[in-house]
Amino acid sequence: MTVPNQGPLADLVVIEMGSLIAGPFAGQILGDFGAEVIKIEDPKVGDPMRQWGRSLPKGHSPWWPVIGRNKKSVGLDLRTPEGQAIAKALIGQADIVIENFRPGAMEKWGLGYETLSADNPKLVMARVSGFGQTGPYASRAGYGLIGEAMGGLRYVTGEPDRAPARAGISIGDSLAAMHAVMGITMALHERTRTGKGQVIDASLYESVLAVMENLVTEYDITGYVRERSGSVLPGIAPSNAYPCQGGDLILIGGNGDTVYARLTEAMGRPDLKTDSKFVDHASRGVNQRELDAIIAEWTSGFALSDLLALLEAKGVPSSRVFRASDMLADPQFAARESIVTTEHPVFGPIRMQNAFPKLSRTPGAVRWPGPPLGAHTDEVLAARAGCSAARLAELRTKGII
Repeated sequence: MTVPNQGPLADLVVIEMGSLIAGPFAGQILGDFGAEVIKIEDPKVGDPMRQWGRSLPKGHSPWWPVIGRNKKSVGLDLRTPEGQAIAKALIGQADIVIENFRPGAMEKWGLGYETLSADNPKLVMARVSGFGQTGPYASRAGYGLIGEAMGGLRYVTGEPDRAPARAGISIGDSLAAMHAVMGITMALHERTRTGKGQVIDASLYESVLAVMENLVTEYDITGYVRERSGSVLPGIAPSNAYPCQGGDLILIGGNGDTVYARLTEAMGRPDLKTDSKFVDHASRGVNQRELDAIIAEWTSGFALSDLLALLEAKGVPSSRVFRASDMLADPQFAARESIVTTEHPVFGPIRMQNAFPKLSRTPGAVRWPGPPLGAHTDEVLAARAGCSAARLAELRTKGII
């Protein structure tokens, strides 16, 4: 079902260039909130995300419908002068360009910001790369895992007696995309005052660094090096995963004094509230392991569902460890439409995460899933690049579209 476009960005035109996650996720976010996102892809193979995934049911990636949603696909060979000229014509009418090529690629194709903004001074260009557009590392190849390592996330992730672990998603790429979108919205706001666009330089490593809390400052002041700590944060207790009957796990966050008091009440252990080892936040942090062991012994006597109900009644933050199946069955997800159904031309009805955050008056929406390669080439080039039917046929014969 096609959802009417009522998003807050419905008057904006975005040209998305690049591939994989860091740039395209930024385009996905803008498309979710109504922007017309025209994705330029290699006309022969398209974005590699079309083939990524653990499996390819019916020959199609379950990944592409999500990251390609709400976009128009245009096949265009940017390595040819004719393809570059068409891209320049499209960008001349656009508000935003997103690219995540290695620095210098756009300039090599005659599509650098100075060239593009000469024709379109209002243009906002988001450039997502591993290390940014400047500095001695700028020309290096940089995937998400490199940004996670350099930004400090990998070192502190995992168990203390093992090599650094990774999150089960490409968090470095996603953080870079989100910072690019923040930069885009800031630049658009500034454009309303000056009428001028600008460049957003979003590096993967700095996007990770931005969420590393006080890691650098604490080291700078005290010399303390934050280490891997598994499922806890040192000094924050109780806040951990605890065992339940049948091998289930429950997450409990009870580190605030008032919440901790409610937890001891739920446990039937008022002595834990007044014990000098656990009486306040600092003492609980010092005696974290002992406290976690006491709580784990208590939780292991409960079925997960029973313990969740008890803690909810006592006002103690707790949760199961959600998997996709849990999300699809959960009433909170259903009530807020956190997961929505859209129609795919091959898979039929498919479910995916909705557009976030929720806006009260002009919400985002999933209007359609990632389209087939080149599905909108003729439509977009005819409307925005002045290509006649004969010209489109010529370009297709040459392999440019």
